[in-house]
Amino acid sequence: MSDSGMRRLPAVHAVLDRPGLADWLLSQGRQAVVDAVRSAIDEAREELRGGREPAVDVDALAQRAVVLLGTGRPTLRPVVNATGILLNTGLGRAPLAEEAIEAVMKVARGYCNLEFDLDRGERGKRTDGVEALLRRLTGAEAAAVVNNNAGATILALHALADGREVIISRGQLIEIGGSFRLPEIFEVSGARLKEVGTTNKTRLSDYARAIGPDTAAILRVHPSNYRIVGFTEDVHIKELSQLAHEHGIFAIDDIGSGLLAPGCPPHVRDEPAVVDGLTAGADVVMFSGDKLLGGPQCGILVGTRKAIARIQADPLMRALRVDKMTLAALEATLRLMLDPSLARARIPLWAFLNTPLDELRRRAETVAETFRAAFRLNADVIDSTSFLGGGSAPAEPIPTAVVRVSPPFPAPWTTESALARALRLGEPPVVARIQAGCLLFDLRAMTEAEDRQLVEAFRALLEAV
Repeated sequence: MSDSGMRRLPAVHAVLDRPGLADWLLSQGRQAVVDAVRSAIDEAREELRGGREPAVDVDALAQRAVVLLGTGRPTLRPVVNATGILLNTGLGRAPLAEEAIEAVMKVARGYCNLEFDLDRGERGKRTDGVEALLRRLTGAEAAAVVNNNAGATILALHALADGREVIISRGQLIEIGGSFRLPEIFEVSGARLKEVGTTNKTRLSDYARAIGPDTAAILRVHPSNYRIVGFTEDVHIKELSQLAHEHGIFAIDDIGSGLLAPGCPPHVRDEPAVVDGLTAGADVVMFSGDKLLGGPQCGILVGTRKAIARIQADPLMRALRVDKMTLAALEATLRLMLDPSLARARIPLWAFLNTPLDELRRRAETVAETFRAAFRLNADVIDSTSFLGGGSAPAEPIPTAVVRVSPPFPAPWTTESALARALRLGEPPVVARIQAGCLLFDLRAMTEAEDRQLVEAFRALLEAV
């Protein structure tokens, strides 16, 4: 142990006075910075006891404290999505419109009239605003909102068929994300599953033969995340609705991703639309808010007054209800949809889908040129395909332009996996595709501001070497 080294260890207050810690004191608070400085001094003390001679001046210890503060940053952080998967579940699915973000900030800062009628001065209903917009946009008689579409499915089955049978095609017994399977959803809801048909073929006659005195509903589930092609047959929701109503039971249409109407959002063709299910006679149509709608995570139910009233009166409704911030974001998103041209420009997912390929190529060439000139990377632009993701239109590729970075990679990252990891750990984190020994940066799900962030992420990475 070096006694002289121990004597040179500065006091905590001397390190706190360094300019490099000023911003951290403002953003993290004094106690967090004091703890980091003490840890930095303790580390230096242990190194001295071990016979090593670490830097013990105030600037070096302040820099170490900054590193320690950085490791305590939030685990949930913004990332640059260069994967080309627009509704990337691992990356939070649909980003919100600025109007939705502003609406969330306004109600999050203080109190709001969540369940208070300002006109009558008495308790109100929290979802009145979004329900009115959903009725206007879809033509439904009534609407309800819960935490997500799996919750919507459980709630609808429990409210409309608890203890009774619900008929569904075997080809629609899907598994959604996280290994949740539809039969398990049935079990939780209390409804009894009655399968008909086969995996690839189910006819109207199969449903008709299955209806009995204990049948409460027919359920159609759209297989959002896969397709069966070839020797197949299924039944349209219009036929199922007619059959259900002939027998005095409910027709439930779970469309999953939630295409509001044809063209909303643009350039999506292989998905059922909410308005089509309602027009076909379904008593309830269910869909997600954070997929094709481009809003916050929630499950939306629209349909007849009779069916939605039973759903809203169910005790599970309170357990699955959404908070003020979700409602604020959803209302702002739905208001944009009143003008489809505005929605295509302002809702990020819709804007990404609407970006012309030529514009993506122009942006990609700009990024690739910077990579070559400023960083001496082997970068070029290639055409590729993006996908919606999130269980939406799995067989529908979207043309895109990709910046490809090929070997040799800059030291010390000698492989594409090492460089990809370094970018993920950078600030901001960048998540890219790895393909054929190269890194691909797909701009389809990125804004022009994120193009610049991608460049700056590389700059910070290379300057730190």
